[in-house]
Formats: sequence, structure tokens, C-alpha cells
Amino acid sequence: MKEANFKTDFIVIKALEDGVNVIGLTRGTDTKFHHTEKLDKDEIMIAQFTEHTSAVKIRGKAVIQTSNGEMSNEN
Repeated sequence: MKEANFKTDFIVIKALEDGVNVIGLTRGTDTKFHHTEKLDKDEIMIAQFTEHTSAVKIRGKAVIQTSNGEMSNEN
């Protein structure tokens, strides 16, 4: 099995409102959506980057915790 060159840190997403969308984006030459979840207020999702996931897009008010700190996109 080939050694992976990606970091497997977890990120925690807590929805601050109903209908927060969490969208996983693929790796490779063409970035595509490959997974979508919808969270309701106070729901928490734990996610990680993998050999297939290179980015996560979050729509809606949420608190995001990573190994680099915590951020919120609520204004």
C-alpha cells in the first residue's frame, strides 16, 4: 500500500443555526464536491482530511475547531 502524503488531523464543526452545509472537496487536478452534510443548530460533525478530501467548505454560521485553533464565521 502506498504511503499517504496527507495530514489526518480532525476538525470539529458545530452548527450555530439550522441548515449549515459542510461540503467535502476532492483532491486532484479537478476539484469536485464529493460529500455534503447538512447540520441543524447545535449539531456537531467531526471530519478529517484524507487521500480523497483536500478541503472542506462550510456555509452557514458555525464554530470550527482545528489543531491550529478555533474560528467562527458568525458576524
